[in-house]
Amino acid sequence: MSSEHVQGTVADGFESVREEFAAVAADEGGDYAAQLVAHVGGERVVDLWTGPAITGDSLTGVFSSTKGAAHLVVALLVQDGVLDLDERVAHYWPEFGAAGKGGITLRDVLAHRAGVVGADEGFTAEELADDRIIAERLAPQRPYWRPGTAFGYHALVIGALTGEVVRRVTGRSIQEHYEERVRKPFGLDFYLGLPEELEPRFLTTQPMLPTPEQLAELEANATGPDSITGIAFNRNHPKAPELWELPNIKLIRQLSPASVGGVASARGLAGMYAAVIGGPEPLLRPETAAEFAQIHSIGDDLATRNHNAFGLGFAIVSDDYPVLGQGAFGHSGAAGSLAFADPRSGLAYGYNRRRFAFPGGAAPENARLVRAVHAAATA
Repeated sequence: MSSEHVQGTVADGFESVREEFAAVAADEGGDYAAQLVAHVGGERVVDLWTGPAITGDSLTGVFSSTKGAAHLVVALLVQDGVLDLDERVAHYWPEFGAAGKGGITLRDVLAHRAGVVGADEGFTAEELADDRIIAERLAPQRPYWRPGTAFGYHALVIGALTGEVVRRVTGRSIQEHYEERVRKPFGLDFYLGLPEELEPRFLTTQPMLPTPEQLAELEANATGPDSITGIAFNRNHPKAPELWELPNIKLIRQLSPASVGGVASARGLAGMYAAVIGGPEPLLRPETAAEFAQIHSIGDDLATRNHNAFGLGFAIVSDDYPVLGQGAFGHSGAAGSLAFADPRSGLAYGYNRRRFAFPGGAAPENARLVRAVHAAATA
């Protein structure tokens, strides 16, 4: 696929990004549909899209990239002095102290160290859609490891845990705070709760199409439904929806569970991180961003069974993309989305794709695209 199949604009000096995006599209082939946006120093310098049915305005489910929006709210409340990272969760939410969880701090939860990755019985799709129900189910749940001794990705529940703390302290949900303090003031196409009038712009997520070799790899690495991985990804419920289907369930788009329910364009993803670090009054003060971007958990993840690195509510994206500066933070999403801020280069990045990428998590092509955008931004 040549670059004329790529739509959109790049600023002077970012032509190489368009070429790399076109090369990715050519390699992906088929019905590859994706968006790529970047800001440098608060200015949008890349705004590209390619593929059938997609435009720069299209919205898709962004899975765990939602966690970045949710935990931006937590960071703002910490910055305001409303929440204390080292306070026990049970201080804010007494019911959570049951079953040996009394000593778990907000910092432990944000660093994926709490051990409460799911529930013994799992969740229905309707339960997964509602953070209040998830929190109610997790309050009496015994942790799956001794809190603080290890870490594991709380993939489907971390936003419900932190969201319940936010609700207990402020009387309002993470989604309400995000709409008022982040989305609306900056006009972001990144929604925690998709308004009905925007439904026509939503594109359903398409399932992964693994090659025979990829399918064999997935099967070889499969875990049981009652393993920590199975519980963390809700495979222990007999009627659990497939992960790729979550944003295609309207109730999940409407209620937007703070772990996985966000709907966005790449413009919205990059725009949020540009607001976090850019302009004369960035949303997060440098010291707040540095605290949330500091490595808190790194190494073998008990839930994903691979190497991971987390700060507080955000992923340490420089661990996956070493070209980025120390202190870069953001989050990826299961279908392949990726969004982050790199304060040292002033770069904010957003990537979104429609078809679920192998093997899940940030799509592999992000390595090429991040490198191209960073090189142009720092040239």
